[in-house]
Amino acid sequence: MNSQRDGIFPDEVVLQILARLPMKSLFRSKSVCKLWCRLCSDKYFIKLFNEVSAKNPMLLVEISESVQLKSSLICVENRLGVSEFSLSFLKDRVRVRASCNGLLCCSSIPDKGVYYVCNPMTREFKLLPRSRERPVTRFYPDGEATLVGLACSLSTQNFNVVLAGYHRTFGHRSDGTFICLVYDSESNKWRKFVSFQDDQFTHMNKNQVVYVNRALHWLTGSSSSILVLDLDCDMWRKMSLPYEVGEESGNRVYLLELDGCLSVMQISDTWMNIWVLKNYEKEEWSLVDRVSLRCIRGLVPGIFPICQSGEVVFLATHKQVLVYHRKSRVWKEMYSVKNSSTLPLWFSAHAFRSTIFSCR
Repeated sequence: MNSQRDGIFPDEVVLQILARLPMKSLFRSKSVCKLWCRLCSDKYFIKLFNEVSAKNPMLLVEISESVQLKSSLICVENRLGVSEFSLSFLKDRVRVRASCNGLLCCSSIPDKGVYYVCNPMTREFKLLPRSRERPVTRFYPDGEATLVGLACSLSTQNFNVVLAGYHRTFGHRSDGTFICLVYDSESNKWRKFVSFQDDQFTHMNKNQVVYVNRALHWLTGSSSSILVLDLDCDMWRKMSLPYEVGEESGNRVYLLELDGCLSVMQISDTWMNIWVLKNYEKEEWSLVDRVSLRCIRGLVPGIFPICQSGEVVFLATHKQVLVYHRKSRVWKEMYSVKNSSTLPLWFSAHAFRSTIFSCR
């Protein structure tokens, strides 16, 4: 473009505007001119779009209809509100197991062991190859992985899927041996390593896996520490929670991400404390916000934080999605289930964002 000749904005201004469009609007704009058509494959624009998107988290939740035994997906965004979308392009009945940087890891409901990684905004997907892990070493207790993690690197445009769980020999209970299978999109292969693990994990801990610093992080069931899987060296280790979190009993603890950093939320009857790991190597935590819960007192026992940014925190209850605006300290209901659902909303809620990422 030549802004002086055509009397329009300079290229950089146009790119900044387009990087702030919703994904659907961006794809519609590809028909405007050749330059705009090439944007979604341009490395500079992809980086710009993804950086802008990172500041605008969304909440993704599966809504189950108890009467018709079917489900739909909704996306809740602070500025655009609620929108529905479908994973029908997968041609399979699936459930979302993990979310990272705009990609979803889904498992097939009718076919155990079948996994997909997809970008629901671009409708691209990758059917993962079957692991060669033999049936006699299935995960314990029901053949399903205890932990499922998705690690998506926007800089390299590669991703990893992690399936981890307790080993059992056919006809026997688990002996505490922990099997980890890691899929690498670059090699299109699985790798396996074995360790020993004595921690327990609740369903919510499984859902809330956070990818930062080339590692996946889960809370242990007792919320006493963070279990870390370093993907560069295939090593498990533990990380300490903020000292104050461990000292105060009776509070609920959740693991989230905030601006590329690991974050811990501590919820009591009246307060929500937000901690951020400012120094990853030295494990130095900092309390960055303290939120009063008095105005939503009746909802506090069943409230679960799902994702956040410097501006907002998204939380799910049994039938509602709430957003807390950190600067104005205002609470707002973004979504409410109008009919009965089989599961609470927090049970199948995930952090999400809109990104340009080809997972093929």
